[in-house]
Amino acid sequence: MDLNTVVDVRDARRPEPWRPGDAWLGGGTYLFSEPQPHIKRLVDLSRMGWEPLRTHADGSVEVAATCTIAQLSRFGRTLAATAAPLVEQCCRAFLASFKIWNMATVGGNLCNGLPAGPMISLTAALDGVCLLQAQDGSRRRVKVADFVTGAGRKDLAPGELLRSVTIPGRSLECRTAFRQASLYGLGRSGALVIGTLDPVDGSLAVTITAATTRPFRLWFALPPGRGELRAAIESAVGDSDWFDDIHGLPRWRRHMALHFAEQVRQELTRDGVR
Repeated sequence: MDLNTVVDVRDARRPEPWRPGDAWLGGGTYLFSEPQPHIKRLVDLSRMGWEPLRTHADGSVEVAATCTIAQLSRFGRTLAATAAPLVEQCCRAFLASFKIWNMATVGGNLCNGLPAGPMISLTAALDGVCLLQAQDGSRRRVKVADFVTGAGRKDLAPGELLRSVTIPGRSLECRTAFRQASLYGLGRSGALVIGTLDPVDGSLAVTITAATTRPFRLWFALPPGRGELRAAIESAVGDSDWFDDIHGLPRWRRHMALHFAEQVRQELTRDGVR
């Protein structure tokens, strides 16, 4: 879609003061998908030259905000980590063509803050941490589960930039379980639940996205029983936190999230294996 209110496109490598009407341009798959009448200038990140994915000495993986879904998918298929299959599962949770895969970015998916954003699901479940950079160059870190604060809302100040997301090496060694539901065969996720079991201390985390307005990551020092897990979800997720749109009513989303949470609990703890 043509954005007929945009009067200038600036290369992000050339620093200039941030002003009202500015917007970061990554892959542009959302920006150009619908009218954006508030945007006057695009600040293009595509030439920043950020390395898409970097593995650190401690085993953690840093994913640049400009990393495309296609690049992440290829990386996940070569990653020698227990949680590697989860990368591809979340990439496949996109309702997107191969064209979108090659343009859409991990950072764009997080910054849109949409409940069905599968990169939010992936990075929140693996306890990812966002690196945010302000216009003055100062940086701060926020966990993905706290970065997305509601449907389309995120913890970003004006002009602040999501630089990367780091996934801890320990999280990548977790056993994982993945469940997703949609009202349609190729529809947008209505509920997506991921479980992770830490092989070091036996702790279990259950992350609910798509069904809720923001990600909910529930951590248990030891795997809970069925009743304990259900009570924890019902305590953490209020009635207004269940998302409501054409892709699913809150009551259905709540039912599917609870159902999937119990399934991932059973999958990760069955036969006494923890």
